Amino acid sequence: MYVVAGATGRVGSVTAESLLAAGADVRVLVRRRADAETWQSRGAEAHTVALEDRGALGSALEGCSGFFVLLPFDLAADDLDVHADRLIASIAGAVADQKVPHVVMLSSGGADLAEGTGPITGLHRLEQALETTGAIVTALRSGHFQEKVADLIDVARESGVYPVFATSANTPVPMVATCDIGEIAATALLTTPLSSETVDIIGPSYTESEIAATLGDALGRELHVATIPQEAWAGALSEAGFRPHVAESLAELYRADEQGLLAPRGDRSIHVSTTVETTIERLLAAC
Repeated sequence: MYVVAGATGRVGSVTAESLLAAGADVRVLVRRRADAETWQSRGAEAHTVALEDRGALGSALEGCSGFFVLLPFDLAADDLDVHADRLIASIAGAVADQKVPHVVMLSSGGADLAEGTGPITGLHRLEQALETTGAIVTALRSGHFQEKVADLIDVARESGVYPVFATSANTPVPMVATCDIGEIAATALLTTPLSSETVDIIGPSYTESEIAATLGDALGRELHVATIPQEAWAGALSEAGFRPHVAESLAELYRADEQGLLAPRGDRSIHVSTTVETTIERLLAAC
């Protein structure tokens, strides 16, 4: 039995679907009864449970061979670190309580660093906490998600502007599709390694200008790429509706990216090939 958290999300859903397609027994963790019923109709066992509830999470992990987990960011939290640490304590505690043999974790480039990476520091602490549980831990460290463009579709469609939080829109960076991560997570669960490892997932490289051009073509309009100066990042994020401490944390993340702190530094790497054109097509079809 494999347990998958975040089964309604982009990565978790593909992980669960891939496991079911492989004929594995799957138990998904969701927060709403309606989502549980949907997964049950697909052949999965489903538990309605909150990750911060150590007791309920432990019950859901009972008897499992492997556990896929992530660390949800709550941008409405009063304190991002306190929120993350509450989840980390519950997740690691439940894994230890149930002696889960293998945990596959959705992590990120930069999670090897304890500070200076904004919200990624929570993933660092989760990696560290899981290492103390006795489980073999496979930390999947991805870079930029191709799906981040989803946050800009409405702005681009309505204003013709594609904002970029970087000093240049012409620097190529690897971008990975979440469907590829989900498939890798399922494979990792089905093939437990002999020891813990960190795995970098590396997708095709694109510049933000190329992403804007592709999105513009899909929307049927030319987009103006607007690079936002570094000193204006936190203010622009606040104006976009983020709370001040969240805006500062995200600005720190963007600065870390500029400084190369999110670069791949895992034990090994897996290269994937889904293109951003395919991802944008899927996102627009779902709108």
